[in-house]
Amino acid sequence: MNENTFKMVTEDGKEITCNVLFTFDSEETGKSYIAYTDNTYEEDGSIKAYAAVYHPNDLNSGFEPIETEKEWKVVEAILDSIQEEVRKKMQEAEESAANEGNEQ
Repeated sequence: MNENTFKMVTEDGKEITCNVLFTFDSEETGKSYIAYTDNTYEEDGSIKAYAAVYHPNDLNSGFEPIETEKEWKVVEAILDSIQEEVRKKMQEAEESAANEGNEQ
């Protein structure tokens, strides 16, 4: 895995490139997590995202499934926080572009 992408073999033996969305360590669970996408889409048009436990000191060991509701809540809270931050930045960019358009 490099910083932004890694290759994964699917159940049917195809090799695909995935993009890392973010990684984080949780003090609450004592584990490291990775969120990633295989760049496919849901029926509603949103990009599919996945999360797993990973070992940053041994990247060749693969991922482990997130097994508990507590872990999923930790991952979802981080994802919600990141999504909110992205929304704010997009809104600020749109407002800035609109203000620049009004000044001209």
